[in-house]
Amino acid sequence: MKLSPPRPDRRRFTRLALASGVALAAPRAFAAETFDPYDEVITDGPARITRRISGLSSQKWEDHFPTLGNGAILCNTNDRVLHFWGEDGFYKIYPTSVPLTDELTRRGRTEIVLKRPAPEWRPTPNMLERNPDLPKYVGPGPQNPLGVRALNLSWQYYLIHGTNDIRKIGRQSSSGCIGLFNEHIIEVFERAKIGTQVLLI
Repeated sequence: MKLSPPRPDRRRFTRLALASGVALAAPRAFAAETFDPYDEVITDGPARITRRISGLSSQKWEDHFPTLGNGAILCNTNDRVLHFWGEDGFYKIYPTSVPLTDELTRRGRTEIVLKRPAPEWRPTPNMLERNPDLPKYVGPGPQNPLGVRALNLSWQYYLIHGTNDIRKIGRQSSSGCIGLFNEHIIEVFERAKIGTQVLLI
C-alpha cells in the first residue's frame, strides 16, 4: 500500500513564521471582515500568494545615517521591511505593508514629528477623490485602519502606524503609509522619539 506524505502542520508553520518576523501569504479570495480603506479590491480567481516573504536581511545604520542621535528608521519599500536602530544600540527588523503603487510611494529623508498613542483616522483629500464613499472619520478602536499606534512624519499625511488587519503586512496595500503589526508598532512607538530620523527607500 502506498502511503501519502504527511500533511504540513499549517498552524505550526504560521506560529514559527510569525515568531521569526516573516510576513505570511494570504489568500486573494479572503473577504474583508472589517472596514479598511487601504485594502486592495479582491475579486478574481482562487487563492493565490499575494505577499512577499522577505529574507529580512540586516543593514548597517552607517550606510544610511550620519549618526544614531534620537535613533533611526529605515523603511525599505522593495523588501517591505522596517529597520529600527536605537541610540542605545538596539536593532530590530519588522515586516511591513507598503503603498499600493509607485505613484503613492514617497522616498527620501524625513523624521517623526508626532506620536499618537490612540490614533483617530480621517481620509486625505486624495483618498476621498479616489473613493468618495470613505467615512470622514474613524475613532480609535478595532475598526481604525491605523491600528493601536501612529507616528506622524514631517511629510503631511505620511505615517508609520499599526493595523488591525494583519493580512496587509507584506503586501502593497496602503495609500502611502508604512504599516506594521500592532505588537510591532507598539515596540517601535515606545523606542522612537520626536526627531527620530526616517529614511524611505
